[in-house]
Amino acid sequence: MYLSTVSRPAADPPASGPRRRRFALVSGNVVALGTVSLITDVSAEMVAAVLPLYLVLGLHLSPLAFGVLDGVHTGATALLRVVGGFAADRFRRRKLIAGIGYALSAVAKLGLLLAGRSIPAIGAVIAVDRLGKGVRSAPRDALITLSTPPGALGRAFGVHRAMDSVGAFLGPLVAFAVLLVVGQSYDAVFVTSFCIAALAVVVLVLFVRERSPGDGVSDPNDPKVSVVEAFGLFRSGPARRLVLAAALLGLATIGDGFVYLLLQHRMDLGLRWFPLLAVGTSLAYLVLAAPLGVLADRIGRLPVVIGGYTALGVTYLLLAGPVDGWPLIALTLTLYGGFYAATDGVLIALAGPVLPARLRTTGIALVQTGQALAYLVSSVLFGLAWQAWGPEAAIRAAAVAVAAVLVGTLWLLASPSRLSPRRVPR
Repeated sequence: MYLSTVSRPAADPPASGPRRRRFALVSGNVVALGTVSLITDVSAEMVAAVLPLYLVLGLHLSPLAFGVLDGVHTGATALLRVVGGFAADRFRRRKLIAGIGYALSAVAKLGLLLAGRSIPAIGAVIAVDRLGKGVRSAPRDALITLSTPPGALGRAFGVHRAMDSVGAFLGPLVAFAVLLVVGQSYDAVFVTSFCIAALAVVVLVLFVRERSPGDGVSDPNDPKVSVVEAFGLFRSGPARRLVLAAALLGLATIGDGFVYLLLQHRMDLGLRWFPLLAVGTSLAYLVLAAPLGVLADRIGRLPVVIGGYTALGVTYLLLAGPVDGWPLIALTLTLYGGFYAATDGVLIALAGPVLPARLRTTGIALVQTGQALAYLVSSVLFGLAWQAWGPEAAIRAAAVAVAAVLVGTLWLLASPSRLSPRRVPR
């Protein structure tokens, strides 16, 4: 695990020259945010690990209906990400906006208890949960970028995502343990998940700082960010290309639930083992996130992102290919975890230096919104394709979509001049 120190002003003399800098790999704020994400992901992945079974096998949803709900799970509240990002920039309260998002997601866990077997109610609760995630993601990532030198963003996001993936690794195990103790009681999973999510909010309040010294946006006399200034991001070529590329990449992602349901279908796994599929993905993510973040700082962030989506395409092909048995499970979960490790934080690290500090949260929210809206479309389309063509044909079509998306992404972002930061028009 990486060691860290709280960022200090540049005037502080280095204690041991290069040796000290080698160990002060990320700021204390990044570690605090990573801790919040770790705890939150334990809570979130407890629910995510059992939700596909609860909906598809317990409530007998069709693949199309599951695709719609899965899309809502990420995409239906996507536009509110931009509202949250803009509010965080305008009022310079990134921590407060992130805290509201974390609190909404915590309350949603209790909402699942009240929803019962009502599909519309479950959909509404899931939308609230994703609203919380949408509101918090951009302010959290902006705090990371403002707490980290530009040349170390890949490493900072790698460390944060590695800590996040520890939570994703532990969450399904906790759900598995709860189900073993109390039987097939989803309510017990939801209550435990709420308690853990509430702890994450407490850690955020106590340990995360609003900003680090020298972040470039600390002067209270600066004018507030305006709507016109925020819309100026669309007139910035690099920012516009990043948002378009993020939307394209979102079209290539079908959702974890579909991947695990396909594995369960091919392997005929027992229901109690289903939550452990997410553990395998999280383990690969945990192992690879920080090294791939460092690699992105060294060789470039775009090649790592492209490599991650290539791993996603291979994952899809494996699910429809001749490999079977435990080798299929091991390869699929390893590649799937590698995809997340190479793309989740690295894409935001790629965007960070392109976006002006005053509009950092808004810009990150636009990138995330582009992905989320595209994900909503891809989830519905994949559910429809599964229902119409069958799972194997649908996943092959998804692999073809990944190849097409990579071509478009390279066309948008491969030229270094296309990502050169420019002054955003006001």
